[in-house]
Amino acid sequence: MYFLGIGLVLLVLKFMEVEPVAAWSWLTVLAPFGLAVAWWAWADSSGYTKRKAMERENARKQERIDKNRKAIGTLGSKKRR
Repeated sequence: MYFLGIGLVLLVLKFMEVEPVAAWSWLTVLAPFGLAVAWWAWADSSGYTKRKAMERENARKQERIDKNRKAIGTLGSKKRR
């Protein structure tokens, strides 16, 4: 995501002819877009994206469980019956 943001900023600076970006080649200005595509391809093929989504889902699930336990007063009490 950072590569995309950097690429957009550089693209705007190139179109508005702001120095020193105006003097750079188009290849240099467009390079962050290529890096973003490479990052997304790697993240999808390696399972990184799916793993992060599962971690977020598990964290939300645990927060929900803790909230419900606290609401009924059983959070932290691990008495044996």
